[in-house]
Amino acid sequence: MADQEQPLLIDERDGVARLTMNRPGRLNALNPGLTDALRTYFQGLEDRADIRVVVLRGAGRAYCAGLDLKDRSGAAPRDVQQSLAGQKAIRDIMIAMRECPQPIISIVEGAAAGGGLGIALASDIRLCTPEARFNAAFIKIGVSGCDMGSSYFLPRLLGASVAAEMLLTGRFLHADRAYALGFVSKVGSVEEVEAEAQALVDEMLAITPLALRLTKDCMNHNIDAPGLRAAIAMEDRNQILCTRGPDFGEGISAFLEKRKPVYGKAS
Repeated sequence: MADQEQPLLIDERDGVARLTMNRPGRLNALNPGLTDALRTYFQGLEDRADIRVVVLRGAGRAYCAGLDLKDRSGAAPRDVQQSLAGQKAIRDIMIAMRECPQPIISIVEGAAAGGGLGIALASDIRLCTPEARFNAAFIKIGVSGCDMGSSYFLPRLLGASVAAEMLLTGRFLHADRAYALGFVSKVGSVEEVEAEAQALVDEMLAITPLALRLTKDCMNHNIDAPGLRAAIAMEDRNQILCTRGPDFGEGISAFLEKRKPVYGKAS
């Protein structure tokens, strides 16, 4: 099948999965094909020790413009149960992205709107080009501004006031402000953010596989921790688990010998 017919391009090499949402003619808007491909891929990562880091981006001039409304324009009205099933099909992408153990780096060019915003929010690290912009487009098409995890992620990442501004109006958050607020880690040219993504990948691959996975797991749990003691209990658990893993000794040796570590099979 030709690349243009594949909604999600997947390149897996050397422990890294590079994913490209591939509907550039529709600004990578989410149709059933792309939705199913993203959900299926991220749900399948749980038991894949061979994949340690994911880099996600969109083809062409946009990251993801959200739901493809034109693709749905000819559809017959659905009942509540059918509509909820369609809603879950998309929102399960974000749940799978948070629950998979691999860190996800998103390179955002152009618009990340609606469901595209949700995908960017569910990523662990966001890098973007100067023309990148993010918005909760849902409220502009007659539904609630709270969708695809936006009401959970935005207050935690940007604070209550900016989150309310975005969710209640559908206003765009542009790259410069996103960086100032800490929502993205870097703003630069395509070449610059690609280089930063590769640098992050290289640094993550130098971490023991178990430690990398448990760090993401701990951050996910502790963002909702009821207090300091609960958060530290999770950290304590992770540290002891890591020291019992087969790669702990190699990590220490490589650090002391100032060399690149060579890890065995991930735990």
